[in-house]
Amino acid sequence: MIDLKLLNPLVHQISEERGLPKERIFEAVEDCLAAAYKKEYGKKPQIVKAKINPETGETKFWQVKIVVDKSGILNPEEEIEMEENPEDTENKKIKFNPEKHILLEDAQKIKPKIKVGEELISPLEVKKDFSRIAAQTAKQVILQKLHELEKDTIISEFQDKEEKVVSGTIQRIEKKVIYVDLGKTFGVLFPNEGIPGEHYKIGERKKFYVLRLEDKGHGPAIILSRAHPKFVSKLFEMEVPEISERVVEIKSISREPGSRTKIAVSSKEENIDPVGSCVGQKGTRVATIIDELNGERIDIIPFSEEPAKYVAASLGPAQVKETEVVPERREVRVFIPPEQISLAIGKNGQNVRLAAKLTSWKIDVRSAIAPEERIEGGVAEASEKTNIAEDNNENTNLETNINEESN
Repeated sequence: MIDLKLLNPLVHQISEERGLPKERIFEAVEDCLAAAYKKEYGKKPQIVKAKINPETGETKFWQVKIVVDKSGILNPEEEIEMEENPEDTENKKIKFNPEKHILLEDAQKIKPKIKVGEELISPLEVKKDFSRIAAQTAKQVILQKLHELEKDTIISEFQDKEEKVVSGTIQRIEKKVIYVDLGKTFGVLFPNEGIPGEHYKIGERKKFYVLRLEDKGHGPAIILSRAHPKFVSKLFEMEVPEISERVVEIKSISREPGSRTKIAVSSKEENIDPVGSCVGQKGTRVATIIDELNGERIDIIPFSEEPAKYVAASLGPAQVKETEVVPERREVRVFIPPEQISLAIGKNGQNVRLAAKLTSWKIDVRSAIAPEERIEGGVAEASEKTNIAEDNNENTNLETNINEESN
């Protein structure tokens, strides 16, 4: 009998520290006792199970045998052939072992209604004394089981958080890779998924976008991003009730992280101003998001089904004087007063480039007084991509070290 005065507090402590269900921890303890029993008193092929009564601490042991039919057992010739061709998976028959298998006819003498494939359980003599080797085997089993439990818990929790925003504390920084404490597990922020120019400090708490869950090697890791365009849209969803309530909708977003984002919004109700809802009273809502993004500039524009109107708004703060839509090339020519051309194009062509990505229309910025002349840097191609922080080889190289760092 197990001393519940020792076991129950231990189970409770592990449950609290690792966030694991108590019943699953009891199962891990049972598996470890079964492993120790088999090591000390059983035989290698045996299947041994243990069960603890959580009320009394009484432990029972069983041997499990799988019921098989004669037709599913390899004959001596087939066994030889299987040994010579171990990669042959077409033969579904098994090699019979009396320690883990029992013939159907013999099993039905004990349990008449039992069927092929079911388990026949036989009680084993209760043992309490285990050698050091058996105890070491039990320790390894329980550590493995606890690791598997933690892994399953993390996967079940964070599978639902992909493409959502989570908060975490920066735990450590190694070779420009940021490791973030998310509570039950850690997240990884690779250099190209961070905001350019942003500096991270140990112990600092920030928000992150969950790109995906990596389940490799020793344990799962959460791949994070602060550069993904959807990070911005999720921040707006958190900050603007009208968006979370589906009254205001984010139609499109384009972003060059650390510098500028353009976001197009529309309203499902005529009396709701989508831009005003996102900006907030005295700009409080958008200011909160800008602060989270380390001062990144955000342009919020009204979405329109009319290409000319939509593209003109996307080039803000520049004022468009006239537009010409070329549907067959999915292109919009915009004619700007000369003094505002540099504003429309932006530094290094950023403004027109983001506008083209936002609207998915090619934009050709021209002077209102010289409409036939093309302006250098004034043409931006449309883009279907919304993720500016694309995966690259740097991620592939760094990911190989994730699991080694996790432990």
